[in-house]
Amino acid sequence: MYKYLSLEKLVKNEANNTFIQLFRYTFVGGFAFIIDFSLLFFLTEFVGIHYLISAAIALTAGLIINYFLSIHWVFDKRKMVNKSVEFTLFAVIGIIGLGLNELFIWVFTEFAGLYYLLSKIISTAIVYLWNFFARKFTLFN
Repeated sequence: MYKYLSLEKLVKNEANNTFIQLFRYTFVGGFAFIIDFSLLFFLTEFVGIHYLISAAIALTAGLIINYFLSIHWVFDKRKMVNKSVEFTLFAVIGIIGLGLNELFIWVFTEFAGLYYLLSKIISTAIVYLWNFFARKFTLFN
């Protein structure tokens, strides 16, 4: 099915294919996750902020990075003409993702007894799917 998929199509050409968008979103999300995870660790371990507050701050930083990279590289087709409305909807999806992130980190840390950074990794995998499909079908088509 994807035998004609080249590296150039994955990286340079228009991203009008869900597979290509998911591929690119994985890289964008990975970069945003590195920022998010690093900031979570730094704020919790070195600044002394509670891990759930640190997680919210860190995820917000990742959300902003994710938005700008997504609109410039992942999703070529945009439904919204008004960029303020587009970012607001992007942020609402991110806020729902933030709520899911906080819930999963808390449950995995407090009830499953996992280290908060491991809880963050598991939570990220779940929230990643929510964010991609919610944004693809709501904002970018």
